[in-house]
Amino acid sequence: MEEMSNKAVLSPVEEIETDSKIQQLDKGIGLCLSGGGYRAMLFHVGSLWRLYDTGILKNVARISSVSGGSITSAVLGLKWKRLSFNPHQLTHDFIPEVVNPIRTMARQTIDATSILGGVFLPGSVSEKIIKAYQKHLFGETTLQDLPDAPRFVINASNVQSGALWRFMKPYMRDWRVGEVQHPTISLAIAVAASSAFPPVLSPVILELDEEDFTPHSGVDLQREPYTTKVVLSDGGVYDNLGLETVWKRYETVLVSDAGGKTQPEEEPKQDWARHAKRILDLIDNQVRSLRYRQVIGSFEAGQRKGAYWGIRTHIQDYGVAHALNCPLEWTTELAETPTRLKRLSDQRQQDLINWGYAVCDAALRAKYDPTLPPPVSFPYPPGA
Repeated sequence: MEEMSNKAVLSPVEEIETDSKIQQLDKGIGLCLSGGGYRAMLFHVGSLWRLYDTGILKNVARISSVSGGSITSAVLGLKWKRLSFNPHQLTHDFIPEVVNPIRTMARQTIDATSILGGVFLPGSVSEKIIKAYQKHLFGETTLQDLPDAPRFVINASNVQSGALWRFMKPYMRDWRVGEVQHPTISLAIAVAASSAFPPVLSPVILELDEEDFTPHSGVDLQREPYTTKVVLSDGGVYDNLGLETVWKRYETVLVSDAGGKTQPEEEPKQDWARHAKRILDLIDNQVRSLRYRQVIGSFEAGQRKGAYWGIRTHIQDYGVAHALNCPLEWTTELAETPTRLKRLSDQRQQDLINWGYAVCDAALRAKYDPTLPPPVSFPYPPGA
């Protein structure tokens, strides 16, 4: 990476006029979980596993997520009160309460079946996704079933306003449209909106009442139809790292990134639809790369504390002793797991969890806390 001076590093998030003018960042820890379908969902399980057994997870103040990361985050939030945060009890609470339900979800293909159902049966594709999340993970729970602390933020993109739509227990809001306090939106709807990959799983539409909004809480769009029919898409469209609500508030930021990367094409398609998609993918890749470089630059310049680890990281680049053995060819192949909500084999699930665990450990010991003891082994025996 090119060297960056303290003065040259730009913020990876944009300041908006409703941001409170915080004179000093909060000393707490913010954790960001990126998008990336089931690949991200499982990679983040591994990251959370390592954060749990180091004792760091219990001290996180905010967990911000998008897309596939929101599936994992919402399960964690729903089960938070059942966790002891005692590493010696991990097999009695974290694994059965958080890991196992997510792995059960990963054995289901819900994107293709929902698309077919949306085409040939009554109801939209997003409604089918919501029902699948209700059936396999969230039931009838709502945002009010999340804990008061830490703060869980499930992010979607508002297609109408072009801004971030935040689902939280105290409120859901878009700075331009306004705020709804104490929302009773179901967790399944919030996660479906956050993971509504365009164009096939998007949009998710919220039917709201104008009176639901706090008066004068939106800057310029607090009026119908922005307030009564909210059109939402994948949170990764706006911010694939889930940085926005963490970066502006916390001094320490931990980023788990299972996002993809646009691959070279020898012969790009020339028909308008596929060529347009390729161009949009390139634009999206450049925006994500810029955000990533600014995050790393801010860490290196001392503007923030924390660590970044990604599914495409080479673990040896961290240079820590006793890092778990993760050959680059193995991790590169895992990073190529399609961004889908499609069934994954038990072996692929275990490999993604192991990789998230290992690279999170290396990043934490290299960049955040070098006194952490190295892990004894992977969560799952390799190749088992």
